[in-house]
Formats: sequence, C-alpha cells, structure tokens
Amino acid sequence: MSTNTRRLAAALLAGGLAVTLTGCGGGREYTVPDAACGVPLDEKKLDPFLVDGKTFKVVGDSLTDMEKKTQVRCDLSVDDWLVVSFEVNKVDKLYDPLAESESFRFVHPAKVENLPFPGLGAVGDRTSMISTKCAGPGADYLVMEARLSTKIEGDVAERRKNIEALTVDLVPKVKKALGCTA
Repeated sequence: MSTNTRRLAAALLAGGLAVTLTGCGGGREYTVPDAACGVPLDEKKLDPFLVDGKTFKVVGDSLTDMEKKTQVRCDLSVDDWLVVSFEVNKVDKLYDPLAESESFRFVHPAKVENLPFPGLGAVGDRTSMISTKCAGPGADYLVMEARLSTKIEGDVAERRKNIEALTVDLVPKVKKALGCTA
C-alpha cells in the first residue's frame, strides 16, 4: 500500500468515526408528557422551543391549582435549563398587554390579532401575554404570560409566531380547567 493510499484510508476511517460518534450524542433523549402544568400540552406547539437533551422536567405549580392563590407559575426545562415559563394570574379587570404599565415584559411588543376568544394579547421577542375574561369561581379575569429562555435561538419572527401560537393554545385549556364561564 502506498503512502497516499494509507493517508486516504486513514482520512476516510477518521471521517467515518467522527460521523459515527456525532450520531451517538445530542438529540432529544426525553419524552414530552401529554400534560404538564395541569393542562394538556400540544407537543407540536411546544416543539420549536424544545432543545436537545436527556431529561424534560416540569417545575412549579399547576396552572389550574388556583383555589387559594392568585398567581401560579410553572416552568418547563430540559437538562435543568429553563425552556419556557408560564404564569397565570387571577385579576379583577382586563389588562391591556400593550399598556405602558406592562411594557417591562416585552422587547418589541405587538398586538396579537384575531384571538379565538375574547381578550387582549401581545407578543414580544421572547414573551407573550394574554388577558381574558374568566367569570368563574374565584376570578373575573385571567392573565397568562409565557416567557422563553434566552437559550432558545433562531429567527425572531418565527419565534414570536410560535410563542403566540403556544399561548393562544394554552389559554382556553387553562380557562376550561378553572371553570371559567366566559
């Protein structure tokens, strides 16, 4: 075997080994539960925020366990890195997420158009907030906020669209579980 042939064979072997080793690590080794934070999850809506890792963890309150509380928070993490955080507040009025008093929550806020239920919503680069009527036991209105980790990267416009879709999907589930009549 000539020196060039040996070098070519060694390079091919090293390249093949590198491809094999990179296939062994990374990826999603966890399973996303059908429900978390007290509500059913739509994995397709959550998927854009899921990062590679080994363990998926839910930390915090159920978003629907508000009998004696006015605020609950639930975090989803992968390998102990926060992926998305949800917060639900019982409030006495409809809050406008685009009001000056709420501006601290957002980077580049924009109105959420065409909510499929009554309410007001806004979305920013990493945050969405929806204020909606509840008219249920213990709450006249609810405010739900979703915040993404800074670890979640990618196209900002796509991320905004995805966090809005996730929040709009969760709000009716939270309202239903809380017994809201409006």
